[in-house]
Amino acid sequence: MSVLLETNLPLTFFRRGKVRDVYDLGDKLLIVSTDRISAFDAVLPCGIPDKGRILNQLSAFWFEKTAHILPNHLIRVIDSEEMLRDILSQLATLDYLVGRSMLVSKAERIPVECIVRGYLSGSAWAEYEETGKVGDIHLPSGMKESQELSQPIFTPTTKSDTEHDRPLTKQDIKDLGIEGLFEELKEKSLLVYRYARDYAKTRGIIIADTKFEFGHIDGRLALIDELLTPDSSRFWDARQYEVGHSQPSFDKQPVRDWLSASGWDKESPPPVLPQEVIEGTSKRYRQVYSKLTDGSFG
Repeated sequence: MSVLLETNLPLTFFRRGKVRDVYDLGDKLLIVSTDRISAFDAVLPCGIPDKGRILNQLSAFWFEKTAHILPNHLIRVIDSEEMLRDILSQLATLDYLVGRSMLVSKAERIPVECIVRGYLSGSAWAEYEETGKVGDIHLPSGMKESQELSQPIFTPTTKSDTEHDRPLTKQDIKDLGIEGLFEELKEKSLLVYRYARDYAKTRGIIIADTKFEFGHIDGRLALIDELLTPDSSRFWDARQYEVGHSQPSFDKQPVRDWLSASGWDKESPPPVLPQEVIEGTSKRYRQVYSKLTDGSFG
C-alpha cells in the first residue's frame, strides 16, 4: 500500500513539521497531513498507510465538535478534487491531497504544549514513582499506574524547534510574555479535555492524556495544529482498562516498542519498520477513528 511521505506543491512553503507540510496561501494556510511517523524525536524512513487522512479528518471532527468551547483555525477540510481546483487552479494532479488537507486561518502561535492528564501514565507515572509529583503538582501517595486522577491536571511544556520540550517554568512564562494569558490557556485546555473525555467515554474510549496548541486569530485565542488525534493523545479501550499496569493504546506505541527492542541508539538514522508493525499501527489508527466518529476507512 502506497504512502505519502512528502509533498512538493508549486506553492510557497511555510513550514515542514514531523508529520505535516504547510503551505502559505496569503491570508490562509494549506496543511497537508502526510503518512510520516515520528518516534523519539526522529522521523522514520517509512510511513503508515492512510495515517495522514485519518489524523486530518479526526482533527476536523474534534475542531467542529469543540467549536462551542472556543474558536479554532479550521476553515474547511479539503474533501474533493473540485474544492482543491477552486483553491489551487494551477495544480493538475490533486487526488493525493483529498482527505488529508485542510484550509486554516493564519494564527500567531503560542510556543507552549498545553498538556492535560486525566490518568497517571507514561512519563507522568515514571515521574510520580520517583518524586510523588507530576511537574510541580503533588499527588496522593499510593497511586497506581494508569489510575484515574481525582481531577485532570495541567502540565504544560515548552515547544521548541531546536531543543527537547521540558516542563514550563515561571521564568518561561515571564520570558514568553504570557503571564496574563497562562490561566486562560489552563482553563480552556481543561474545558476541552473534559468535554472530549466525556464524549469519548460514550464511544468506549478513554482519553488518558492529550496536548493542545493555541494561537491568536484576529486577537482571539484559538485552537490550532491538530486536535485529539492518536499522535497527540493517549487513547485506551475502556473494555480492556485495568489499573496497575500500562494499557494498550490506539496510537504508535507498537512503533516505539519495536524501536526500543531493535537496538537502535536513538541518535543514528532510525531503521525501517517491519511490515507487521506498519500494518498493526495502521489498524490501530483506523480503529480509533471508527470508534470515535462512527466512520470508517476502507
